[in-house]
Amino acid sequence: MPCEGCMERDNVSSGATMEFVLLGFSELLRLRVLLFLIFLIVHLVTLAGNMTIFMAVVMEPSRPPMLFFLCQLSAIELCYTLVIVPKALLSLVEVDGSTISFLGCAAQMHLFVALGGAECFLLAAMSFDRYVAICQPLRYAAVMSEGLCLRLALACGLGAFAVALVLTAAVFHLPFCQSHRINHFFCDVPAVLHLACTQSYAPELPLLAACVLLLLLPFLLILASYVCIAAALLHITSSVGRGKAFSTCISHLAITLLHYGCATFIYIRPNSSYSPARDKVVSLVYTNITPLMYPLVYSLRNKEIRGILKKMLRRKKIAQVN
Repeated sequence: MPCEGCMERDNVSSGATMEFVLLGFSELLRLRVLLFLIFLIVHLVTLAGNMTIFMAVVMEPSRPPMLFFLCQLSAIELCYTLVIVPKALLSLVEVDGSTISFLGCAAQMHLFVALGGAECFLLAAMSFDRYVAICQPLRYAAVMSEGLCLRLALACGLGAFAVALVLTAAVFHLPFCQSHRINHFFCDVPAVLHLACTQSYAPELPLLAACVLLLLLPFLLILASYVCIAAALLHITSSVGRGKAFSTCISHLAITLLHYGCATFIYIRPNSSYSPARDKVVSLVYTNITPLMYPLVYSLRNKEIRGILKKMLRRKKIAQVN
């Protein structure tokens, strides 16, 4: 039920001229400079780390499926941080918050949800890769063919893009109250929904459906893969072989738990429990620390990535000598 003072948008022009204000961390005026420097350093390190892994895998002539998926994951993280962090840095520079147009806010939300959803689907594809490698090692090369990997990567991107488009259209079709001040550093779904002039639970239904498709469904696929992997590991008599097989899953498990832990906390809950201060802290981890951890975890745990990086350093040294 619309509230008083709602700004209905019955035509395109009213939506096109509307602006939102991202308050960011305006309540922490004394810490703005420190936060800006921390965010900037983390952002640059994240870009450098993901770009290094992306370039290392692209330049490798023979890429096994896990490296192919890891390359796509790094590309997603690069786009992910570029969508969120620059606007967050701008909100720290401007005292009263940074403005963002109606279409700009919708575009940011769509890209954020699409990239996050693609990452969820990609983690499920990577868990399937680990399942085939451990449970069906003799058929691994035949099953995880280049064609299948390309189809899985394409399905991850297109599926997440479609779900994000429907969710964004549903959110921005709502009437918004006169206050367009978003108490966040980017156009996150719960923060924008909080401005909607409605007293029903209907606006939360598209978000719930998106959570089922982008979070719950991939999580169930990952869980099923690891249940099968655990059952297969129990049949391995050698403790060395069991440890070696499990070590190939450690990096993927760590990233999955980090990604799903933050996403579940923010999105799978009723709108009535929305807390701007708490959400901004969790979103900081979700949008800044998590992308930073990905290249660190995979470069330290993945033997193939370490080997590729060593080859890149050797090539660089040889080029410098020549």
